[in-house]
Amino acid sequence: LLLILQPGSSLYPDLKLASHAVLEKAQQRGRVKCSKCGGSRMFFCYTCCSLVGFPNVVENVISGRPLPVKIDIIKHPNETDGKSTAIHAKLLAPGDITIYTYPCIPEFEKDKVSFCFVVLVFPGPGAVSVQDMMQHLYERTDNRPNESSHEPHSRSCPLQRVVFIDSTWNQTNKISTDERLQDLLQVELKMRKTCFWRHQKGKPDTYLATIEAIYYFLKDFHEHCLAQEYNGEYDNLLFFYSYLHSVVNKAKMSVGKH
Repeated sequence: LLLILQPGSSLYPDLKLASHAVLEKAQQRGRVKCSKCGGSRMFFCYTCCSLVGFPNVVENVISGRPLPVKIDIIKHPNETDGKSTAIHAKLLAPGDITIYTYPCIPEFEKDKVSFCFVVLVFPGPGAVSVQDMMQHLYERTDNRPNESSHEPHSRSCPLQRVVFIDSTWNQTNKISTDERLQDLLQVELKMRKTCFWRHQKGKPDTYLATIEAIYYFLKDFHEHCLAQEYNGEYDNLLFFYSYLHSVVNKAKMSVGKH
């Protein structure tokens, strides 16, 4: 399967995306049954976290590129699977992303130095920017009184894991206030605006969809923390999202809604 790089959609004009031709073909074909659960699905099964109809597309899209950090997504139990964008991330970077359904969360050993290398991406009064994150991580590790020599850490890039919450914004409080997450450094993507078509009434446009938050965090991390020029390394995390956005926009335009 040959996937030719294409310019991004009008949503993200500068994206370096794999060709959406395979998705266009799948849409023309229509829904197919998931081989695992039997559900009628388009593109992928959000229940089984698997592709339907084109099993080799992921390898071609992501090209084996690992993410620079491991990502944990904590999903609210009442979050509708079919509306969640967390599945996009898991499908496109399966080796680097783990999804937990609350109250299950990743195990963090607070007495370990490695706990200092984990951040929670979520807005709040104590949240720092990605640009300031690294300095805060350094300070946390340097201030530990009993740091073990058996747990070396890198001064160049101490970050190991990033936690995201997948939920409607009205349901996030239960997870974000969980005592198991309270000591994590909180990071906020303050300058980004959502393009999600399911905008939640009364919430600012800086409240991002899960896949948007993951993409923007990695992009900012690449530029500001790794200090490398960004050249579209993580653009294909928006492979499904950008296509679905264009489909929704076309549907709105066809019925005269702008």
